[in-house]
Amino acid sequence: MRRFSTFSAARWFGILVKEFLQLKRDRLTFGMIIGIPIVQLLLFGFAINTDPRNLPTAVVMADPGPFARSYVAAMKNSSYFDIIGSINARQADDLLGEGRVKFVVTFPPGFHRDLARGKTPVLLVEADATDPIAMGGALSVLNQLGVQVFAPDLPGFTHPPQPPIDLRVHRRYNPEGLTAYNIVPGLMGVILTMTMVLMTGLAMTRERERGTFEYLLATPATPLEVLTGKIIPYIIIGLLQVTLILTASRWIFNIPIEGSLLLLYGMVLLFICANLTLGITISSIARNQLQSMQMTIFFFLPSILLSGFMFPFQAMPGWAQAIGNVLPLTHFLLLARGILLKGNGLALLWPHIWPILLFTGVVLAAGLKTYRRTLD
Repeated sequence: MRRFSTFSAARWFGILVKEFLQLKRDRLTFGMIIGIPIVQLLLFGFAINTDPRNLPTAVVMADPGPFARSYVAAMKNSSYFDIIGSINARQADDLLGEGRVKFVVTFPPGFHRDLARGKTPVLLVEADATDPIAMGGALSVLNQLGVQVFAPDLPGFTHPPQPPIDLRVHRRYNPEGLTAYNIVPGLMGVILTMTMVLMTGLAMTRERERGTFEYLLATPATPLEVLTGKIIPYIIIGLLQVTLILTASRWIFNIPIEGSLLLLYGMVLLFICANLTLGITISSIARNQLQSMQMTIFFFLPSILLSGFMFPFQAMPGWAQAIGNVLPLTHFLLLARGILLKGNGLALLWPHIWPILLFTGVVLAAGLKTYRRTLD
């Protein structure tokens, strides 16, 4: 029977040194220990901002008088609005549908005349309310600009001043400003990213650890056959997940489905393929399941923080938006919300389709190259 000896500092120190040496040999794990805290610090410290500024805004100038120009100048000076120019009403509707602008401000005919006569003209503000959190600060500024810009120069000025304009905000695509309209379609992309990348990321590494990967390499199957054969079952799983989410969003949260379900499933299929190819590539690089999971987390963390799911995308600095535009989730969120809430067609969706196609092609090429290197 084994006898337990007293605590030995020498043995304890030897085990301690052994663990540090193991970490030193596992460079990927050591890199994650250092990298993940740094990424979190940079993202939360610099990239995350819940008060977006410089939101793209278009102006429909039916009355280009001095008062209208003063109001537009005040909007620019507030730093909440980035005026992209003056357009007509039809162009404004297209830009809102594409998501290229967040606000459209319409100055009606006779705006200057009514203000000069002491009347209260209507100022229409159309806002893309698919992300109600992003528009809150900007709308509060608009409510104050009327008094600040017009009241001191108008007849019958009172103190405290009365609102010189009737600001009417039209929340497009989400009239009640419900956050569920923004969160639930976004969850579809987040869940697919998490499950698809993680499940496929463990596929080859599991086989490698069990010793079945060598048998797979010995077969006549080509790398393309192996990759696609592993991807197809997970595509079916992803489509089932989307069906469950859509059913729950419609019957529990009353999320409208304005666009084509067939088109939505096409975009889902494209997004699933992008994540699955990434998962397969990760699994072909990682040496064990732990490394595969670490690499998945390293990809998932920026995806959820920089895609516009948790925090307004426009509130991030330029470098963070550049990273976010590389991630498939950023574009899928706009695709899903565009179809469900706006009823967008394929023409309006294309600017967010080709980045996902490009990502899939690049990652698939990298995965095939890595697989061939392993085979050799």
